[in-house]
Amino acid sequence: MAWPAEISAAGEPAAVPAGTARVGWSFILLYALAYTGVWLALLTPVLVSIAQRVQQIAPAHAATSQSWVLGLGAIVALIGNPLFGRLSDRTTSRLGMRKPWMVGGMLGGSAALLMIAWAPSIVLVTIGWCLAQLAFNAVLAAVVAVLPDQVPVEQRGTVSGVLGICMPIGQVGGTFLVQFVSGSMFLMFMLPAAIGFAAVLLFALLLKDRHLQPQMNRPGLRDVLGSLRVDPRRNRDFAWAWLSRFLLVTGTSFLTTYQPFYLVEKLGYAVSEVPRLIFTGMLVHASLVVVASLLTGHISDVLNRRKRFVVVAGVAYAVGLWVIASADHYSTFLLGMAISGMGQGMYFASDLALVTQVLPNRERDAAKDLGVFNIANTLPQAVAPALGPAILALSSGNYSWLYVAAGLLSLCSSFAIMPLRSVK
Repeated sequence: MAWPAEISAAGEPAAVPAGTARVGWSFILLYALAYTGVWLALLTPVLVSIAQRVQQIAPAHAATSQSWVLGLGAIVALIGNPLFGRLSDRTTSRLGMRKPWMVGGMLGGSAALLMIAWAPSIVLVTIGWCLAQLAFNAVLAAVVAVLPDQVPVEQRGTVSGVLGICMPIGQVGGTFLVQFVSGSMFLMFMLPAAIGFAAVLLFALLLKDRHLQPQMNRPGLRDVLGSLRVDPRRNRDFAWAWLSRFLLVTGTSFLTTYQPFYLVEKLGYAVSEVPRLIFTGMLVHASLVVVASLLTGHISDVLNRRKRFVVVAGVAYAVGLWVIASADHYSTFLLGMAISGMGQGMYFASDLALVTQVLPNRERDAAKDLGVFNIANTLPQAVAPALGPAILALSSGNYSWLYVAAGLLSLCSSFAIMPLRSVK
């Protein structure tokens, strides 16, 4: 669906009607394929490839170097997502509001990953990852905005449930692919990127995008940057939802960031076994995410309830992390991955639908507001690498305490959503 746009007297786009017609399964599947493609390209380096590249370049300081690379990249993502979301909301291209950022972002991100694959130093790896985060967050801002753009409220739980399985499928798919190309650093980065680009391009080509007419007075850089602020006092439900997501994702970031080192240093596996072990763990995790996400999304639509599922999900994820903290064997680790997968599936299916209902200005600024909300997804990628070394130093390198702390943060996400009033 596409809507004609109008220009207000102030030179800004007038409010565009939200989608009301129900979307079909062909749209949902293509949407999910594109969303999976973005995560495939973005998360495979986080889970496997960057750690392997860092260990090649600086094996004596691999954990510290990776923390710097991922942390600085996350800081760039904090800026990129809401900024590109705002620009997407004001894009007047003949191609539409979202398509240029989808395709352009995937091209830029793929080029940045190529830079990392060939980088001879940690400095260049860091620069490449910052550029990749900037580009891929432009894609995410545009892709996520399609949900409030084109999916009616009564379908958002179901569609959010489907989208909720995309990240774990991207994680599993990426860790599966790199097993077969682990001898080539170039392919470890570029194969997931190429598949992700193809998926996003297919969706962009078939998407009937929203269009805005050219504005008479285009906003300047100061106007764009100034508009990125969301007042938490005037949008309290949005603020509580943001805090809940931030706490939950901080817990998940500890798991994904330190998983390779946990397997080597706590469970005693060889570095060469890490890709296979991560793949198996992510497969178990993703299987539970898929089941929990699809069921929770549908049930939340039927009951017209979101908040209670978010509360239960935060508790479940915390329990999963605590099981991982107590693990002495890989089988116990897999049990923790399964429990955390169930919690993650429940959380993201219900929480994303909830968030689209508490956006400060869904009609005019959906991508920008979702970009501000996405800071709750990206900021933890800087917080976890910053806090992780401190926790490990205080605990004499004990990864159990790292995951105990992560579980406490996830539990707090359940309490943070309770004050929300406008969505049940």
